[in-house]
Amino acid sequence: AYLDYIKHNIDEFIADGKIKSYHRDEWSLDFINNGKAVLDLYDETHDEKYKQIADILYDQLLQQPRTDTNVFWHKQIYPNQIWLDGLYMGSVFYARYQKTFNITDHLEDVVHQFLGSYEATLDAKTGLCYHATDTSRKAFWCDPQTGHSPHFWTRSIGWYVMAMVDVLEYLPTDIKGRDQILDNLHNLLSALRQVADPQTNLWYQVTDEGDRPMNYLESSGSLMILNAIAKGLRMGYLDETDWGDFLATGYENALQQFISIDRHDYVNVNKIAHVGGLGGANKRDGSFAYYMSEPIVTNDHKGVGPFLLLTNEMKKRLTH
Repeated sequence: AYLDYIKHNIDEFIADGKIKSYHRDEWSLDFINNGKAVLDLYDETHDEKYKQIADILYDQLLQQPRTDTNVFWHKQIYPNQIWLDGLYMGSVFYARYQKTFNITDHLEDVVHQFLGSYEATLDAKTGLCYHATDTSRKAFWCDPQTGHSPHFWTRSIGWYVMAMVDVLEYLPTDIKGRDQILDNLHNLLSALRQVADPQTNLWYQVTDEGDRPMNYLESSGSLMILNAIAKGLRMGYLDETDWGDFLATGYENALQQFISIDRHDYVNVNKIAHVGGLGGANKRDGSFAYYMSEPIVTNDHKGVGPFLLLTNEMKKRLTH
């Protein structure tokens, strides 16, 4: 039933070897993420039509515009900008495609995307990574010295730690730089633990300013980080004695803080920041006020998806 559901949804968007409403010249890493589902379908069916679609997305990455440090632009409309979200959207597929089709030509570039983005966004003082960096220092929202956006945003860090955990599966254990990705994951998760809400082991919308008025515990980013921890434990990337209890407490509180069941027995994921970005048509400035101004919604897929990923991981842990 799950396979039929995925197949029906993906097939709606593909015809004659093309992807409906896909415009490569937008150079959007967000377009790449659904390629993971395409690879799922190829793994299950070995239907060549899915390889054709995966090829299109992989070729975009080979041609994707890059910063002067050779890291992918997030989109054409965000030139020279590295966003944490983009590693989940683009570079995990980049690695998985190569593993699926037994090629290694660009695996070192996958590693570079992760190491280069970490170096570009890292705040040495806190160990956290900023939402984005403009390597040209031209965006109105960026720090003119560092290029960093003004704040840490929890969901962007959530995308990033999930991407690190996911990509390790597709990289050979002996490839240069893989150990550094794992070290970066450990360091970033340790930094996140320092700023987690001490009562709940969850995170605020603006990650390190939990005591600031209007800031709130945000579900999508918190669920993403907990999912990265849970999968990291299952895969042996994290130590059970370091993270097992932290995860158990965080999961229990996530259910209490974010999840409701209505009178129809529908499960709802609440307290999701609807969107979060920088620049663009709305001139989003990355200020604290901006992050507080975005609508807080229920059952947006950016919260429901991480909830499903996390509960699946927790089911494996609790029934092991």
